[in-house]
Amino acid sequence: MSLSVVSICKSFGKRKALDHVSLEVAAGEFVALLGPNGAGKTTLFQILSGLFIADEGQALICGADIGRQPIAALARLAIVFQQPALDLDLTVTANLQFQADLHGISRKEAKVRIAACLARFGLAERARDTARVLSGGNRRKVELARALLTQPKLLLMDEATVGIDPASRMQIIADVKALCKEQNMAVLWASHLVDEADGADRIIVMAKGRVQFAGLSSQLVAEQQCANLTDAFLRLTE
Repeated sequence: MSLSVVSICKSFGKRKALDHVSLEVAAGEFVALLGPNGAGKTTLFQILSGLFIADEGQALICGADIGRQPIAALARLAIVFQQPALDLDLTVTANLQFQADLHGISRKEAKVRIAACLARFGLAERARDTARVLSGGNRRKVELARALLTQPKLLLMDEATVGIDPASRMQIIADVKALCKEQNMAVLWASHLVDEADGADRIIVMAKGRVQFAGLSSQLVAEQQCANLTDAFLRLTE
C-alpha cells in the first residue's frame, strides 16, 4: 500500500476531529475521499503531511511512519492544499524552480522536469508570466506541476478545485487520473463535490470525523437504496 492509515484520532479541545479513521490507497489507485465541510478531511491531510501529530493511531506512507520517520515518509509524498500557495510575484518557472531547489533537485534535472510539467499541463507559453496574471485554473495547474516535480509515490489533493471554473476543474481531474495510471502513483482526492468521484477506483465517505463507507460507488448507491451517488452521499452524511 502507498498509504495505510490505521485508527487515527485527533482532538482539538473537546472536539474530536478524527475518530479512529482507517483507510488505504494502493499504488496506481485513484481514491476519492468525499465528505461535507467539517468531516475531518483536511485534518487528516495535515497529519499525513506532518503539520499535525495524531493523538492515536498510525499513518504509513510507502511503509514509512509519518510520526516516527517523517523525512522518509515526506520524501514520497506531494500535496496540493485547498489554500493557494504560489508566490504571485514570481514567474511560473521561478515558482517551480524554487520548489526544485527546496528538494535538492539539480538545476539540470529541474530544467528537464519543469519543461515536461509545463508541456503536460499546457503551460509552456505561460512559463515567463507571473502567477498573478494567471487564471484560477492555471494557477492550480502550476501548483499541481510543482507537486509532481519530486516524482511522488503518493499525491494528496485537498479540495484542490474549489473556486475554479468547471472546465478547468474537470481537466485537472482528468490529468491527475491519467498521471495516476501512467506513473503508478497513488492518489487520495478529497472533495465535498460528489461529481469529482466519477470514475474513481474506490470512494471513501467521511462525516463527523469518521469513515462512514469505503468501497465502490455502486455499492454505496445500492446500500443507501438511491438512484445515484449524490443522493446516496447525502443520505449517508445527513
